[in-house]
Amino acid sequence: MRFDDPWYDALASGWGETGGPGARPPAVPQQPTAPGPGPGAAEIYLEVQRSPAFQEVRRRYRRFVVPATLAFLAWYVAYVVAATAAPGLMARPVAGAVNVALVAGLGQFLSTFLLTWAYARHARLRRDRAALELRWDTQELTRLTEARGAGR
Repeated sequence: MRFDDPWYDALASGWGETGGPGARPPAVPQQPTAPGPGPGAAEIYLEVQRSPAFQEVRRRYRRFVVPATLAFLAWYVAYVVAATAAPGLMARPVAGAVNVALVAGLGQFLSTFLLTWAYARHARLRRDRAALELRWDTQELTRLTEARGAGR
């Protein structure tokens, strides 16, 4: 079964699709189908938020973002403090008219791009697949709930 999703692409095919060869069990356990109204969207999203799969995605996110943010802020504060507290050091020439302050300032730009690349790589390798599976499961649960609600 293929879900109509604007973000669906060939690389993600097979993720979150139910049935068929190689199908994995849902990351969020589905409630047994019972007659009558099922849980609403709010309850489904709370169930997903409490699921171990969601907690794992959040843990992986925090394990990268918190240290990376602290390291980047420390690097930025060190640059600002050095620029104000040690102007002689920052004015020291490195090569020709290029001084330590210019090299450190350009290093700020370079570290921003490197951090962005590292974040995108980490997300792609460690979180995207699990988050997409959670998304498929959540959409399936809400679709089933809406279908049950419309059938009343």
